Amino acid sequence: MENRSDSETNSIFSLSAALSYGIASMAMVFINKAILMQYANSMTLLTLQQLVTALLIHSGRRMGYTKAKAVDMSTAIKLLPISLFYNANVAFALASLKGVNIPMYIAIKRLTPLAVLIAGFFSGKGRPTTQVTLSVILTAAGVIIAALGDFSFDLFGYSMALTSVLFQTMYLVLVEKSGAEDGLSSVEIMLYNSLLSIPFLLFVIIATGEFPNSLSLLFAKSSSLYFLVILILSLVMGIVLNFTMFLCTIVNSALTTTIVGVLKGVGSTTLGFVLLGGVQVHALNVMGLVINTAGGVWYSYAKYQQKKNKPPKPVSDVEAHSK
Repeated sequence: MENRSDSETNSIFSLSAALSYGIASMAMVFINKAILMQYANSMTLLTLQQLVTALLIHSGRRMGYTKAKAVDMSTAIKLLPISLFYNANVAFALASLKGVNIPMYIAIKRLTPLAVLIAGFFSGKGRPTTQVTLSVILTAAGVIIAALGDFSFDLFGYSMALTSVLFQTMYLVLVEKSGAEDGLSSVEIMLYNSLLSIPFLLFVIIATGEFPNSLSLLFAKSSSLYFLVILILSLVMGIVLNFTMFLCTIVNSALTTTIVGVLKGVGSTTLGFVLLGGVQVHALNVMGLVINTAGGVWYSYAKYQQKKNKPPKPVSDVEAHSK
């Protein structure tokens, strides 16, 4: 009876982690789009998010609110690639949002499962099932059709979004691996990620000339209540998104995190047509987005069925580690 209760508790925790990530991820897309329409210095914004994250976790640890362990240099070196891929993913994603409308941005990001499956295949995880393969092809076809009907097509924005997909795949796989092998909590990974990110981001904003003009512009715009509210929301939700993403990946898997990302995109795509503007409706564009969404839902269903029908393996993985 105890084992059954533990199993139910673990299932609820896993579901809660996935649901939290989905909600946070959906909200963050709109918040980022809203603030980038007011403040285009995306790298400065990312640097602020990492600074706030590091300060809050450090303060929480000092006051006893979190149980995060002290920073260890050997662990930091192991997590350095995760930090680099994470920042590259977010930087390219923010850059793409400047020129790509939300429905198309989400459609392109739905290609992440394809990249994860390819990465898994080359790392020895085996070939995907027919249903999974067909659903991924349908998702990719939807992106191409939608792009053909996108009147606001922005080559630079599309390129940035596709590059973001590549880096997102790499860091998701690495987060899953680090969580399983090093026993790190989501808060600890966040702390390491922030501390490792700050020097790199400071170098980037100085080298690109974004700083210090971006800081003076930030102070000037802070006199607007609307801008101040979305700035605070951006900083807070950046922390929430990172926490829920790392938690979902550790408790479940990198693949589960991408599936959640696909499912939350259904609601985000619909809302994207009516919120914040920037979308010129065209039959081809809408048809492509519908096909892309259908492929994403089919993919999620196929992966669910595959996991449901798969016999338990004695091999230790992320799921086993979390129990």
